[in-house]
Amino acid sequence: MLGLAAFAGPQEKKEAPTGQPASPAAPANYAGSDTCQPCHEDIFKSFSKNPHHVVETKGKRGYQGKACESCHGPGAKHSESADVNDIVAFTRLSPAAADKICLDCHRNQPTNVGRIFGGHARNQIACTSCHGIHSDKTFEPRATLVQPVPFTETVRTRGSLQGRAPRRAAAINNQCSSCHNATYAEFQRPHKHPLTEAGVSCTDCHNPHGSFLAADQKTFAANEPGCFKCHANFRGPFAFEHAPVRFEKCTICHEPHGSANPRMLNRHEVMLNCLECHSNIGVQSQRGTVGGIPPAFHDLRSPRYRQCTVCHQKIHGSHVNKDFLR
Repeated sequence: MLGLAAFAGPQEKKEAPTGQPASPAAPANYAGSDTCQPCHEDIFKSFSKNPHHVVETKGKRGYQGKACESCHGPGAKHSESADVNDIVAFTRLSPAAADKICLDCHRNQPTNVGRIFGGHARNQIACTSCHGIHSDKTFEPRATLVQPVPFTETVRTRGSLQGRAPRRAAAINNQCSSCHNATYAEFQRPHKHPLTEAGVSCTDCHNPHGSFLAADQKTFAANEPGCFKCHANFRGPFAFEHAPVRFEKCTICHEPHGSANPRMLNRHEVMLNCLECHSNIGVQSQRGTVGGIPPAFHDLRSPRYRQCTVCHQKIHGSHVNKDFLR
């Protein structure tokens, strides 16, 4: 009998109905999900509607019928002892250890290295801090976010940025705001990106799974793709480039979350933004002062010179005038 059991061990495979090789048979110390159900009834019910249930039904990246143990490890000993020390309990794992289990399957993230060095990982935020592995999320088939979506934001509406359903964006934003509440409060300012109105989500600009960039932004050199993904009309190239647009980030002038200024500028007046570069204390470079000094006849005490963009309208770049005049 022992020899027969060894022969029919983990290496044995059966042909799946689809013609694809089935998952290997589970080792003897795997009890099976049905063994977990009597004690974890509520979790078992909600898990059946969770995307991770595909592990149970298709044996994807695990043993068929052994979904619980695909993440929690062999459960035969735990089923007999009911001792939490005899099973992998995520609440007792470090964020790095918990993430390692998740990344065994989720290797399709843009960069696992970015996940390791991203802001969330550096601050000990695990995958399970945002994603509920057992949760029942009927509002979005592929969503596993922990935070629920307020009823008023779950109404399905037509049209959204990049075809992304507003209710899905609401789920993402609600999740982010549970930690980033100060940032989320900035969207209450008079002028803002339409975070709650047009299906825009935090993840349109930030990569929650990690990035080498500050604040896990998706913006690389010269604002690519970042802001230009939506604001392509300012991309250029232009015959006369405005250096901050081409080589800096849009945030050198604009506040992306919300502002008191209609153009979402960092300052309440256009002139104050301009003077950060265009003053007599401009930054020196090999090509001279960064940001030309306003000519002498520009009396900045006069109201007529306090709105630079009245004349310099093509401030993002121009094909006609090097001073970006209208």
